[in-house]
Amino acid sequence: MLAALLWAAGALAVLGLLDRLLFNHWFRFNWRTLVFYVYVSFCSLLAIPFFAIFNPGDCINSKRISYFLRLASYLVGIKWEVRGLETLGQRRGCVAVANHQSSFDVLGMFWFWPWSYRIAAVAKKEIFYAWPFGLAAWLAGVVFIDRINSERARGQLAHGARLMAKDNVKLWLFPEGTRNKRRCLMPFKKGAFHVAVACQAPIMPVVYSPYYFVNPHNKYHTGGKVIVTVLPFIETAGLTLDDVDELKEKVRQQMIEAYDKIAAEIKAQLPADHPGLVGFDDKN
Repeated sequence: MLAALLWAAGALAVLGLLDRLLFNHWFRFNWRTLVFYVYVSFCSLLAIPFFAIFNPGDCINSKRISYFLRLASYLVGIKWEVRGLETLGQRRGCVAVANHQSSFDVLGMFWFWPWSYRIAAVAKKEIFYAWPFGLAAWLAGVVFIDRINSERARGQLAHGARLMAKDNVKLWLFPEGTRNKRRCLMPFKKGAFHVAVACQAPIMPVVYSPYYFVNPHNKYHTGGKVIVTVLPFIETAGLTLDDVDELKEKVRQQMIEAYDKIAAEIKAQLPADHPGLVGFDDKN
């Protein structure tokens, strides 16, 4: 009898907690992101011993685990459509630059990583300390940079550049420098373009469509579709460091045009009163 009462009390406590969570605005807005983090952390924990034994620090490990991590897309309800696989699949070292909207951008990388030869992502060093993911990422060839110490950051990027030249690695950077929750592209920083010109390596622009299924204005967050467009290589052969600013703006303009095009395509499929459109105009 006592055991039954304890079970009943425990069940009521769990139901009460679930009820509070389900009606908590913060939880309802973030639960898909939490599921994503938990799943990636779990996979990272399992992968660490294998990465430490087989090819530690090699970005081939990123490709191997991506087959498992891409399953997170089904858990959070995101569908990916990748265009330009003929460019992405080329075994050619380059600097890949992409717009950055949220942590789901990384989920997109997991999704189309198998179609590329080798990709080495560049991330801020703080992510390394988010274990177990940070440790697994380091063992999987992610290049961590110290954004505060510019001299150290240049050395870390130089390491990435050597990988790009030696192993035909695609060095992946987000030139906006931080997540951009607006429906536009922010100004680009120069680092990625310095590396490309210094190595005379092409640039591969990658454009994610806006995440209309996430809206911080009204705490709307559900599943949805993302179109990722890989644009043709932009060559840097013959350019010097004096051309970096012009190159940076040229790449950004091409990405803006592609972004606006796929944004209009996605938006046309949504009703005018869709919750994901609330609080945004075309450029905010």
